[in-house]
Order: sequence, then structure tokens, then C-alpha cells
Amino acid sequence: MIEELVTAGAATASAGALYVMAAARVVKQYERGVVFRLGRLLPEVRRPGLTLVVPIVDRLHKVSLQIITLPIPAQEGITRDNVTVRVDAVVYFKVVNPSDALVRVEDYRFAVSQMAQTSLRSIIGKSELDDLLSNREKLNQGLELMIDNPAVEWGVTIDRVEIKDVSLPETMKRSMARQAEADRERRARVINADAELQASKKLAGAAQVMSEQPAALQLRLLQTVVAVAAEKNSTLVLPFPVELLRFLERAAPLPGAQEAGASPASSGQGATAATAAGAGEAADPEALVAQARELAGEFPPGTSGDVVRQLLEGLGEKGVPGLVGERAVSEAEPGTPGTLAGAEGEGEDEERTDAEGADGSGDAPGEGGARG
Repeated sequence: MIEELVTAGAATASAGALYVMAAARVVKQYERGVVFRLGRLLPEVRRPGLTLVVPIVDRLHKVSLQIITLPIPAQEGITRDNVTVRVDAVVYFKVVNPSDALVRVEDYRFAVSQMAQTSLRSIIGKSELDDLLSNREKLNQGLELMIDNPAVEWGVTIDRVEIKDVSLPETMKRSMARQAEADRERRARVINADAELQASKKLAGAAQVMSEQPAALQLRLLQTVVAVAAEKNSTLVLPFPVELLRFLERAAPLPGAQEAGASPASSGQGATAATAAGAGEAADPEALVAQARELAGEFPPGTSGDVVRQLLEGLGEKGVPGLVGERAVSEAEPGTPGTLAGAEGEGEDEERTDAEGADGSGDAPGEGGARG
């Protein structure tokens, strides 16, 4: 009798152990268990830990609540401004209602993937190329809303959507590169023009200050010479006023005065130049100084004009004979005695008198013979 009881207890314990082993299930922390009893959904969702189900009668389905990363294949489309692009993205979603994720949709992963591809193509057609390249945050939010609306009924919520890459045709890339280069060049030109404007204003102010103090130009010239000579250069460059070159051109004798067979106009100019040279050689130092000061007054006021006037006055005070210039030439009258023109006039009068005398002497014998 005792043996039968022991055997029955052992059999019962074995059966109980087998039942527990068959009915015990372990649900992980990030999972939830959904039980179907004879095909019907039980409203209670099994929590993490050890749980028991009825063997053969119940079926336990585990659903993960972790965030799932789902890449969206690259989708090719045409933007609103008629540009062909290829865009790929990634979707982050998770299950919030395990029962709806198993009952309302066959495969929620595949459903979310297809919905994401469709929404991505739709958002490409509604957007412009500039928005795809620079305003991705707004597009990501719009894409998230488009995918999340139907996914709520499936027990799935969309955490975030990110556009990964936008592939453009090679021709479009080259066009955009040329546009960016032109824009950078335009900005560089504007900056250079602004710098030139500021520099011109500063230079104008400096010129105004130097015009009030002529000695400032000399000091600036000496500073420039020191800066050039500090680099161990054997060549020294000194600026030369343009007004002085013009004065030398005006004071130079005309080449037509040296030609023997010149025209009457050129002979007159040569005579005038020779008269001017003779007057310059015969002039005394006081006249030269007065003439130099008069010529220096013709130059416009300013730093360069002041320098030229100082040079001319210095040359006149030293008695340089070539300073009479064209002014004395223009003031010399053609018939003035002592000039080359006056000499030519007197020579012509003498020749005319000799010719008349010769005609008179020649006509007298002829007339006498005729009378005889």
C-alpha cells in the first residue's frame, strides 16, 4: 500500500513537472507577451518575467518594444522644379500596442517599409531641389507625419525619419558648381570695390592735407626712398613731376628752325625760336627770374604744381638761359629791330631797292637809244 502511494506521488510529481515545463514561458524585459487561447486573443498582455500558459491550448507571441531601425531604399523621383533626384532615408519606429501590431496588420515591419517608400516619393514630388538640399528638417517632419498617420492604427509609432542622401545628376552638379563659383566671384568683386572706395576716400583726404602743407609731400617722398633702399636694392627710383616734363616740352626749340629749306611758316617759327634763344642768352638774371616765376604761375595749384614752381624759380635764380620759353617767342614782334625777322625784313627791303636801281639804270640807255 505504501509502495503504491509512493509510486502515485512520484507519477503526480513527474506529471506536474512536465506540465510546468510545458506551460512555463519567460518574457524578456524589452518584450511583451500576447496570448491566443484557441485562436482568440486574451485581453491581458503578459509582463516581463516568468509566465504560464495552458499547453496545447494557448499560444504565446512575443513582441519587442525596442526602437527598430528600418532603412528605406533609394527612391527616384522628379521634384516640383523638374529635377530628377534619388533620395534614400531611414525610419526609426517602435511598437506601443502589441495586440494591435499582431491583430491589425500581418507584418508591421513590411507595412511600415512600404508606407515609408510611398511617402518618400510623395514628398519628393511636392518639394523643390533647394528644400531637399538645405531645408531637410522641415521635410523630415512632413515625412514623419505622413508615415505616422496610418501606423497609429497598427500599434506602431514613428520616432523619427531622416533623409540620408540626395543624389543628383552629373550635369546638375556641374551647373550648381558654376553657380556657386559665380556667386563667390560676385561677392569678391563687391568686397574689392568697397575696399577701393574706402581707399580712394582715404587717399583724397591725404591729398587734401598734403596740398595744405607742401613739405609733407617731400617727407613722404623721403619715406618712400628709405623704404625702397632698405631692401638692399642697387637701383633707386625717384618720382618726376609730369608738369615739369610738359614745361620742358614747351621750352624746347622747334626742329623746323634748323632746316635750311623750310617753308615760310617754318622759317618764321625758326626765326622766332632763334630770337627767343638770343633773347634768353642776352637776358640778365633778373629777367630770367621774373620769366621763371611767370611760367610757374601757369601750373594748377596742388602738390605737384608747387614742386614745379619751386624748380622753375630755382632755375631762374641760377640764371639758366633756356627759361625764356615760348612766352617770349610769342610776345616777340616780327618787325622788332634786333630780331631775326626784322633782319630778314631789312634784307628784303635792301634787295628790293637794288633791284629797282638796276631796272632804272638798264632802262635809261634803252630809252636814250630809242630817242636817238
